[in-house]
Amino acid sequence: MPENPFLQLFQKQQQHQYVVGNTSVKERIRKLNSLKKAIEVTYRSKIHEALKKDLNKSITETDLTEIYPVTSEIKFIKKHLWHWVKKQSAPTPLSFFGASSYTKFEPKGVCLIISPWNFPLNLTFGPLVSAIAAGNTIILKPSEMTPHTSALMKTMVQDLFDDRVVALVEGEVETAQHLLNLPFNHIFFTGSPAVGKIVMKAAAAHLSSVTLELGGKSPAIIDESANLTTTANRLIWGKLVNCGQTCIAPDYVIIKEDLLSEFTNLCIKAIESYYSKNIEASNSYGRIVNQKHFQRLKNLIDEAVSQGAKIAYGGNSNTADNYIQPTLITSCNTEMKIMQEEIFGPVLPIITYKDASEILNQINTNLKPLALYVFSNRKSFIDNIIKNTRAGTTVINNNLIQFNNHHLPFGGSNNSGIGKSHGFYGFKEFSNERAFMKQHFKGISEFVTPPYTNLKEKIAALTVKWF
Repeated sequence: MPENPFLQLFQKQQQHQYVVGNTSVKERIRKLNSLKKAIEVTYRSKIHEALKKDLNKSITETDLTEIYPVTSEIKFIKKHLWHWVKKQSAPTPLSFFGASSYTKFEPKGVCLIISPWNFPLNLTFGPLVSAIAAGNTIILKPSEMTPHTSALMKTMVQDLFDDRVVALVEGEVETAQHLLNLPFNHIFFTGSPAVGKIVMKAAAAHLSSVTLELGGKSPAIIDESANLTTTANRLIWGKLVNCGQTCIAPDYVIIKEDLLSEFTNLCIKAIESYYSKNIEASNSYGRIVNQKHFQRLKNLIDEAVSQGAKIAYGGNSNTADNYIQPTLITSCNTEMKIMQEEIFGPVLPIITYKDASEILNQINTNLKPLALYVFSNRKSFIDNIIKNTRAGTTVINNNLIQFNNHHLPFGGSNNSGIGKSHGFYGFKEFSNERAFMKQHFKGISEFVTPPYTNLKEKIAALTVKWF
């Protein structure tokens, strides 16, 4: 059997992990500052160029959705890392009189980060920031579907880091398979639930811990108390960022039946306000990443229409440019693939309800989503939805904004993910919370060692009863 092509790199990092793990907070912050400068200054224009080539991202969208999430994460961690790495005192039960207890976060060791194509810089360097802060060595494997950004990130990593500390390898599925065959201490994967299962299975062979940032069908629920104009504007913005290729984008809308016509018209108005009537020529509108995903989305639209769905707006496309017009679809049913699969594109099905119980049935028929959005000004309605559904994250009267709050844990539940990221939660994910106890002088346990006499039996009984 041929040797794993990445074994030598892995072993190099494995041998160096304790050196990196014992670096000071000051040294870790120095690495983060170097990365921040590279993103904000040295390579910023090249980042804009690469993402324009890969996803037709505008400079503004790249700054807001790729650069800002990483640099703001670095700023947040710099403020708090000194506190996070300190040992934290823990209570000690009276039954262990004479001892003290504390916990301390230590690095997990050698970590693998497998990142997706939809936000290639953000979702590669975001987890990297957490892993560096926690004191790990790291191998990065970005997606091959955004080759210009992946190549640029490799140049940046080689420029900034010794490969014993951080390395980036490019390649397709075979590269990922080789990496997953290695006994990493932790694997951080962002992508689809289907591939997440493959990653988790590979991790199980080595009992590697995992963070899985996945996806799912994230619903947006609207009742009659919501401000429909504001709701339409916010939802269309959230849906069409990155041409809809966002894991927390609203996947479908559930709205009160008698509001459908007005809401649809407001959505159309919002689309044309953001991107003009000639959307294909807009500098603000992205493209589908490749032909495979373009065709997948076209098939979802065509299949829904063939089964009775109606296109309320859009539906046009340009194969040569991987362009799909923002598309609103009504009259969908649960048998259609568009209501079963995560859409991950600029297509928004809008379904209706008459009674709130229909909402819960629709949402809970699907697996737990990564995000759930409620647009309402009625507390009772909001509370009912939240109490009777499950989701990784929830936003009331907006969408997408939860991703950039570094004080909140970001992640899914079951099918939409395992583990959390961002801020302290990301640092914690790449760390082992190690428990310590220190015996200072003779404790109660030393009075109940064998042989077990009547006196010791009484001491044990008193311990059970009172401590």
